[in-house]
Amino acid sequence: MLASFVRAFRWDRTMLLTGLVLVGDSASLLFRDEEGGLAAVVAGRLLVVLGWLALGLRHKWPVPAAGVVLTTAMLYFPMSSVDGVTPLVCFMIALYTCARAGHMAAVVALAVVVMLVIAYGEFVVIGPDGQREVDNMAIALILGWFLSVIAFGHAVRVRQAYLHETEQRALAAERERDVRARQSATEERLRLARELHDVLGHNISLINVQAAAAVHRSAKRPGQTEELVAALEFVRDTSKEALRELRATLGVLRQVDEDAPTAPAPAGLERIGELADRAAATGLKVNVETTGEPPVVPPQISLAAYRIVQESLTNITRHAQADSATIRVDYAPGELRVVVDDNGQGALDGAQGSGIAGMRERARALGGALTAENTGRGFRVDARLPLAEPAEPPALAPSGAVGGS
Repeated sequence: MLASFVRAFRWDRTMLLTGLVLVGDSASLLFRDEEGGLAAVVAGRLLVVLGWLALGLRHKWPVPAAGVVLTTAMLYFPMSSVDGVTPLVCFMIALYTCARAGHMAAVVALAVVVMLVIAYGEFVVIGPDGQREVDNMAIALILGWFLSVIAFGHAVRVRQAYLHETEQRALAAERERDVRARQSATEERLRLARELHDVLGHNISLINVQAAAAVHRSAKRPGQTEELVAALEFVRDTSKEALRELRATLGVLRQVDEDAPTAPAPAGLERIGELADRAAATGLKVNVETTGEPPVVPPQISLAAYRIVQESLTNITRHAQADSATIRVDYAPGELRVVVDDNGQGALDGAQGSGIAGMRERARALGGALTAENTGRGFRVDARLPLAEPAEPPALAPSGAVGGS
């Protein structure tokens, strides 16, 4: 128990200043005559010292410390014939600490007890002879001091709570910024992963199919190099295209002070014909159909449609075992629809890989939707991407409505 009191006791500047007040009070006794003898003087000083020491525990136990200070003061003043300021100063400090700690009920109760004790001592115990130790003005001043101390302690507490809340909000905002930064980095990595998957997956799949077919034909008909040379030329051109698109995709990772990539950025809908031609070189018959009036398509929508067709053809050449495919591009008001059908074996349940998931994410990121399903005659990828509605031209005023007097 004693060890806990020692750990809770805190020396601070307030203890030092009130200690100086206590020393001054004690020194003033040398110039005054106090009734009651030496025992009363020693007992009174011990009570004052005990109340002063209780202030060292006010940070750990504010209400009990204030109670001890009040008790020592209530015992001291009736015992001593010489009033000192130390008990009152110590009680004011203890009252302020309780208010700052938020114990407003205890603070009000302690202040009310003090005022009732003073009123009782001045108006009841003193008697009708009129001799009072504390006049009405002093009572009003003491009450004003109590109210001021309580209000100041409460104001300090409110300010500390406000500063703490502001600090917590700043920390929360900083954590939110970090979370958003990590989320943005994750989304950017996913976007780049989709781009690399679409760029490399399509072209390398075509290279693999064409190279495997060329090796197979060369093994069956040795000495005939015409088909082998054509296949190698196709591999050369397709790998060149893959490198070009890869450089353009990785261009977003270049530093600001580096030169911009010289290769053009990956195109969009206008290059779907090239995709069909490259897929046709592998033996797949590809038909491209376009309906509707082509509007001005935003680059990100055009690129997404291109990537969806590219990934669909990649899946067809790698997995579908199809011999024909149809690409339909439909321009409708406010919507671009891209449908890729094939006559292959379709996809088994649960066999849809990351390519289809990437296409879905790409369409969803732009506010659209994508479905991929077996049709009974093959497999279908159906993507719907939103297009901004064209602004209506302003109505022209009738010729007779324009003129002057």
